[in-house]
Amino acid sequence: MKRNILIVDDQPEIAELLSIYLEKGGFNIIQASDGMDALMYISKGNIDLMLVDLMIPIIDGYQLIRKVRESMHIPIIIISAKQENQDKIFGLEIGADDYIQKPFDPLEVVARVQALIRRSYNFSTIDKQLEEVSQTVIKVVGDLTLDEATFSIIRNGVVIQLTKIEYKILDLLMSTPGRVYTKQQIFENAWDDYYIGGEEDNTINVHISKIREKIEANPKKPEYIKTVRGLGYKFEKQIPKI
Repeated sequence: MKRNILIVDDQPEIAELLSIYLEKGGFNIIQASDGMDALMYISKGNIDLMLVDLMIPIIDGYQLIRKVRESMHIPIIIISAKQENQDKIFGLEIGADDYIQKPFDPLEVVARVQALIRRSYNFSTIDKQLEEVSQTVIKVVGDLTLDEATFSIIRNGVVIQLTKIEYKILDLLMSTPGRVYTKQQIFENAWDDYYIGGEEDNTINVHISKIREKIEANPKKPEYIKTVRGLGYKFEKQIPKI
């Protein structure tokens, strides 16, 4: 089955270049030149992945990503000329899955789209299979219960929904409390892709920060997920009582 890719960019030459390469990669392409048109296509429910420029008219890329993330989990890749590290981090924080700088290598874009499609929809298949399992498999550490059937974590009776990446990170860390996992191990397990460093480190840091906001009483002084400087992260064996 061919996947539908929505390219949101107000520069026709860039949108056309991406379309040519992605079509050769086996994808169906839909183009939008502004955020309003993009939302119209998304509302039809047939978009499998979005490539979004940040500087688009009417509704900019940041606003578009926020609106999509209010109700959908469509994989999103930002393609932008903005090169500041803060722009990348902010884009990931509001819900993008990847960030590619302009100018770009079209073949790299195709490779990243293929990798994100593979990760997102292979995992979705696992989601459906797990939902059909009558007996829920859980991991319990301290007062946290990771529920594999609903991809959520329960803390003191409160159910906290997780994204797929957040779930996979917690699943790894909670599988062996006290063990230090390197950033390479975390990235390759959660994203199912090769770890290079640099941007991948920022991506991991952002997701760890999001998880801490969900499970920690004080995310700035985490008690569950500890940073092991120069190595990676670990989940504490002994969780203090709240």
